Amino acid sequence: MPSKVALITGCSTGIGHATAERLVGAGWKVYATARRLEAIADLAEKGCEILALDVCDEDSMITAVSAVTDAEGAVGVLINNAGYSQSGAIESVPIESVHRQFETNVFGLVRMCQLVLPGMRDQHWGKIVNLGSMGGKMTFPGGGFYHATKYAVEAISDALRFEVRGFGVNVILIEPGLIVTEFAETASASVPTPPDSPYAKFNEHVAKFTEAAYRGPLRFLGGGPDDVAKVIEQAISSDRPKARYPVTPSAHLAIRQRQFTPDFIWDRAMRVQYPTPKP
Repeated sequence: MPSKVALITGCSTGIGHATAERLVGAGWKVYATARRLEAIADLAEKGCEILALDVCDEDSMITAVSAVTDAEGAVGVLINNAGYSQSGAIESVPIESVHRQFETNVFGLVRMCQLVLPGMRDQHWGKIVNLGSMGGKMTFPGGGFYHATKYAVEAISDALRFEVRGFGVNVILIEPGLIVTEFAETASASVPTPPDSPYAKFNEHVAKFTEAAYRGPLRFLGGGPDDVAKVIEQAISSDRPKARYPVTPSAHLAIRQRQFTPDFIWDRAMRVQYPTPKP
């Protein structure tokens, strides 16, 4: 029998934590990971195996995957959940922060796929779940770098899905909309705030708008982390999972709206919601 154990990145809070809880409760063997083990100690009490894993650290990723492979034979299900949002006008975000955004959201995801695929191919069974976003289908001002990473996850998932299908491996893309977690606080806190910046007013608005989207009326079109966890469980339990799963009404609505909205109308709508940076 192939190994069907699940390895999940970014389990300290939010979607990763909820997914680990749901899967172990449903009978899956789960390896929950985070940069700090103390942040996921409660998951060990609920039946998960816990490992330290930093998706920005090569040795950490190799060590974690090797630990699961040595114990179980292979990683059966990889859930690439680790990620965060770096907000702010493109010119105003320090390049070091840009590197960190891509290291976490894209390069770490790719490297984890590369590390688990040999085991999945050998057993001719595996599922890779990549956490994308409705933000991989549209772009809001002040979120260019985050959106760029999620567009990249869309492209990587589409290519990988074709490349590994013949080895018995499914690649599944999850596209959450508004999910009420600590994500909004992290995104708003990441906005650069130098008062002398030509983007100071704009960046301040981006931070406030981000928080308002998760706390205002729009939250009723969103959901909680367990809504995403439930979809992930359904996807990995299916013999023929779909290529992508939008989650929450906000994702379905926004993705469809952007698909049929010409750029000039979209830009006009953005100008109504965001102040235009200018001298």
